[in-house]
Amino acid sequence: MKISFCGAAGTTTGSKHLLEVNGQRILLDCGLYQGRRKDTIERNKHFPFDPKTVDLVVLSHAHIDHCGALPHLSKLGFEGNIYATPATRDLCSIMLPDAAHIHVNDILWLNKHRQEGEAELEPSYTVVDAEKCMRQFVTVSYHRPLPIADGVRLTFIDAGHVLGSAQVVLDIDDRATGRKSRLLFSGDIGRPGNELLNSAEPCENVDYVIMESTYGGRRHELSTVADEHLAAIIRRTSQKRGKLIIPAFAVERTQQLLCAIDRMRHHNTIAEIPTYVDSPLAVRATEIFRLHIDDLRPELRDAVFMRNDPFGFEGLQLIRTVDDSKKLNRLKGAAVIISASGMAESGRILHHLRNNVSNPKNIILFVGYCAENTLGWRLREGHKRVHILGEEFEVNAEIETLDSFSGHADHDELLQWFDKVTGPKKQVFLVHGEPERSALLQTDLQTRHPESKIEAATFKQTVEL
Repeated sequence: MKISFCGAAGTTTGSKHLLEVNGQRILLDCGLYQGRRKDTIERNKHFPFDPKTVDLVVLSHAHIDHCGALPHLSKLGFEGNIYATPATRDLCSIMLPDAAHIHVNDILWLNKHRQEGEAELEPSYTVVDAEKCMRQFVTVSYHRPLPIADGVRLTFIDAGHVLGSAQVVLDIDDRATGRKSRLLFSGDIGRPGNELLNSAEPCENVDYVIMESTYGGRRHELSTVADEHLAAIIRRTSQKRGKLIIPAFAVERTQQLLCAIDRMRHHNTIAEIPTYVDSPLAVRATEIFRLHIDDLRPELRDAVFMRNDPFGFEGLQLIRTVDDSKKLNRLKGAAVIISASGMAESGRILHHLRNNVSNPKNIILFVGYCAENTLGWRLREGHKRVHILGEEFEVNAEIETLDSFSGHADHDELLQWFDKVTGPKKQVFLVHGEPERSALLQTDLQTRHPESKIEAATFKQTVEL
């Protein structure tokens, strides 16, 4: 049995881990890499394996850096099943076509602005390809063990990261050695106490762990401090009569923000302020949240059906059409605009940043992780000039960061999650983290668990188990 780390090793995006056992190839996640445009196109164009030789895919959750390359994989000849939870499947049904639409438009823009002599680019996949690959999905609910290959049984348990997110538990009977073992792939681990979702579940009797390390060495604000921080930012926006622009992932982060704003209004810590969700994807994702109400925390589940629905408070407007989106540029007075994508790499958020980043009355608030070299990362890092849609803009707006809204567990929360995983935990591979983050987490994990061999996985590394 062996594992090859084909993505999200030494970086935070493009999750792909190839497990080979009993003559079968099982791909854990198939995500898009996000970073510098040139690197992004090249790494997403080519797989470090032949897609035709992959027998099946097990998908941890619906974020694009974990699922976004599935249409390309299928287009290049993958014909097997894609196993996911029901909520993950439903979210992918809107997110994959949306990602394909963005990808095609990006390629069109690059071709239009290419230098003389540069070759014309072809999209890796289209909306049609994205819709076709949805036919390969097979849904498996939490705690429903299912044989998926010779000698391999799959169980999903809740990861608490996003609606439908799962830790992947594989019970493996290695025919070559006669040994039985349990492999746990963490996917992305959510924060305990998330106001939308249940906390990540512990797993028992684990031999091998593939573990995310996104926030190694970093600690988030406490939720009570974060609430006051956000309330203060909204109050300052009102006083300045400016716009609060929040790049936010359409799935989970947008819904979490709406809950927070609704709660602050209820407790009168902020005055009413016009609030807009300008992302058709986020609007549809919110509808899917309602569909999978049983996956939400009990108190939120109850609230959705009451008068104080946090996804539909008074003054909230859900923007669907392009014309309505453009009208937001002409808004007078204070307003909150939540728009995708969270890393500010694509989507309607680019137009809002283009129109507002140079105005000192405005505030741009980041509420989640931004991969290195993305536009969001540059703004968070304090760059004074940035390129948006091919033009350079001076950054005069205030830049704020609130990582407590992150869907990822921080350093201490990752340690606590790992402490609750029982079993030998003979080998642990850290993925989905920049090298510095993985190294910091590795040091503390090894100190607490000297019996385990803990290492940061590297891109294209293959390990025999």
